[in-house]
Amino acid sequence: MKSISRIIMVSAAVLGLASCGQKEGDKGFKYLIDEFADLKVMRYQVPGWDELSLQQKEYIYHLAEAAKWGRDIYWDQNCSWNIPVRKAVENIIDNYSGSRKGQDFEDFMVYAKRLFFSNGFHHHYAEDKFVPACSREYFASLMESVGVENSAELLDVIYNPELYPSRKAISGDIVAGSAVNFYEGVTREEAEAYYASIVDEKDPTPISYGLNTKLVKGADGVIREEAWKVGGIYGPAIEKIVEELELAAPLAETDAQRDYIASLVAYYRTGDLRLWDEYNIKWLKDTLGTVDFVNGFVEDYNDPLGRKGAWESLVNIKDHVASERTETLSENAQWFEDNSPVDSRFKKPVVKGVSAKVINVVALAGDSYPATPIGINLPNADWIRREHGSKSVTISNITDAYSKAAEESPKSTLTEFAYDEEEIAMAKKYLSITDNVHTDLHECLGHGSGQLLPGVSPNALGEYSSTLEEARADLYGLYYMADPKLIELGILPDEEAYKAQYANYIRNGLMVQFSRVELGKPNTEAHMQNRKLIAEWCLEHGTEMHYCDDEGCRFINAIEKKVKDGKTYFVVNEYGALRELFGELLGEIQRIKSEGDYEAGKALVEQYAVNIDRDLHREVLERYAELQLKPYGGFVNPDIVPVEENGKVVDYRLDYTASYVDQMMNYGHNYSIL
Repeated sequence: MKSISRIIMVSAAVLGLASCGQKEGDKGFKYLIDEFADLKVMRYQVPGWDELSLQQKEYIYHLAEAAKWGRDIYWDQNCSWNIPVRKAVENIIDNYSGSRKGQDFEDFMVYAKRLFFSNGFHHHYAEDKFVPACSREYFASLMESVGVENSAELLDVIYNPELYPSRKAISGDIVAGSAVNFYEGVTREEAEAYYASIVDEKDPTPISYGLNTKLVKGADGVIREEAWKVGGIYGPAIEKIVEELELAAPLAETDAQRDYIASLVAYYRTGDLRLWDEYNIKWLKDTLGTVDFVNGFVEDYNDPLGRKGAWESLVNIKDHVASERTETLSENAQWFEDNSPVDSRFKKPVVKGVSAKVINVVALAGDSYPATPIGINLPNADWIRREHGSKSVTISNITDAYSKAAEESPKSTLTEFAYDEEEIAMAKKYLSITDNVHTDLHECLGHGSGQLLPGVSPNALGEYSSTLEEARADLYGLYYMADPKLIELGILPDEEAYKAQYANYIRNGLMVQFSRVELGKPNTEAHMQNRKLIAEWCLEHGTEMHYCDDEGCRFINAIEKKVKDGKTYFVVNEYGALRELFGELLGEIQRIKSEGDYEAGKALVEQYAVNIDRDLHREVLERYAELQLKPYGGFVNPDIVPVEENGKVVDYRLDYTASYVDQMMNYGHNYSIL
C-alpha cells in the first residue's frame, strides 16, 4: 500500500487564498482562536447539522466518540515516549500551584501547545524534534512540584537533541534512525528482507503487508510482526473504538453502512488484513448515505518504508448541493482517463467505481487532527482501486474556515509574493473556485487514474512513493485545469480561470511554501516535495523551450525569475507552454509508477524536491516574517452535546466554545487509555 489518498492544506495565509465572503450564519463566529510558534488554531462550522434527524446525529455522536478513543494510538505510533511526555505536561497544567506568569511559564505553555498540535515532540510537518524555550532546570522544577515520576529520563528525552532527533529519517538507516514506533530492533535491510520473504508478488489481490503491525526483533533474534488489534498492541484503545462502533451500527442510515461497520469491527478484533480489504470495498460502494466516516490505520506517510498505517478518523456529512460539481467530474472519469497525456499502456481501459462528493467534517482525530487534509481519496490498495474504484471527498467547511480565518488577519502572502496587480487581481477573482476544482481533480481523478503494469509491486518506489504519487495527482489536476472540457461541463467559468491556479502553484512551489522550513534544512515533507519538484522541473525545462501555438513556433521561457525592488518573483510568461510541461512531467511520473522505476523516481525527487537554494530561502523567510503570519494551521472540533428532557436525549447540539488547550486537556482526561 502507498499513501496516495490526501491533499494537505497549505494555510490560506501562505497561499493568499481569495475570500469566499461571510455567510449569514457566520456573524460573530470567531474562526481564529490561538496562535503560537509557527502555528495557528482555528474553529470550523458544520453547515447542515440542524437538518439532520435525531438518529443521524446520534449515529455521528458514536462515530465521533470512536474517533476520540484512537488518539493515544497515534501519539504512541509517532514515538514511544510521546504519551509519557504528554502526561507529564498535562500533570503540570492541571496541578502546578506556582506562578503562571512570566516568560518561563509562557515558554512552557508554548511547548505544551506545540506538543498537543504535533501529537508528540516532533514537528507535525518538518519531522524534526522541537524543545522547550524554557531551561531544563525550570522544566525540572515544574515536574518536581507536581510529583512527576521518572522525571530525569523524561527530561533527557525532551531536551537531548541526540535522542529521537527526527520522527522520520531521510538519510542513513531510515528505519533505525526514525523515532516512529513502527519497528523495534530492526534495520532497514532486515525490514525489507522480512517483507520480501512474505510478499507474494504474483498475488493479484495482495493484502497491505505490514499496515497494522509493529515489526519486532525478539531476544531470540527472530523478526516477527505484532498486530495492532483487540488483544494485541493498542488493545485497550481499540476495544473502546469497537464499543462505540457497535453502538453506532444500529443507528446507521443503511444496511450497507451496518454491513461495513461489522467488517471493520471484525478486522479490529482479528487484525486480518483481508477483512480490512473487505471493509474498504464495501465502504467505497456506499454512495447514498449523508453520514460517512474514515476509521483505521490508513496513511503510511510517517513510515520511512511506506508500509505502516497511521491511525486516523474523520466523521462527516455530505454537502449535497456542492457535490454536484464532484459528481460531474466522476461521471466523466473515463473521458479524462482516455485523454490524459500518458502512454496508453499505463491508462485504465475501464475506469470503475469512481465516486466523489463534497463534505463537511464533524470530527477529526488521529492523523487528521489538529492538522487536517482538505481532500481525501481512498482506499489506498492499488488492486481495489483497479477492480472496484475509489471514493473521493473535498472538505468544504475546512477550506471555508481557512479562508475566513485569513480574513481575520490584515496581511496576506498574495500581495507580497505575486509579481504585479494583474496577478493579484486574477487570484482574487478565481482562486477560490480553482483551489476547490484542483482539489477535486487531484482526489477524484488524479489518484484514481493510471495502472501498474503486471508484476509491478505497489511498494516498488519505496521511500519516494508518497512524493511521486502526490506529484502525479497534482499534475493530473493542473493539466486538466486548462482543458476546455471543464468549461463545457460548467466546472470553471471561463478560459482565463485556470491561469490563477497555475501562477499560484508556481509561486508557492518555488517560494512561498519555504516559509515552513528552517533555514539550511532540506525540504522533507511529501506534499511540499511534490510541489517543489513540479515547479522546479518546469522552471528548468521551460527555459529556452521550443513552443508552438496559433502565433507560430518560437523559443520562450515558460516561467521567468524576475527581480523587482530587490525582491525575487517567479512569473508565468506562457500558460499554454506551462500546461505542456505539466503534461510531459505527468507522463514521465506515470511511467515511473507504472513500471516501478525506482532509480528514475529517486533521481527526480533528489534533484528537484529536496534541496532549497539558501539565498532564496533566506529571502522568503525574511519577507514572510514581515507579514507576521503563521504558516501552519489546525483545528479544534466542536463538542457534540446530548440535549436531555425528562432523562431522555431529544437532540444533539454542537458547542463551539472550547478553547484549544481546554479541548486538548479534555481529550487527555477522558479519552486516554494507553
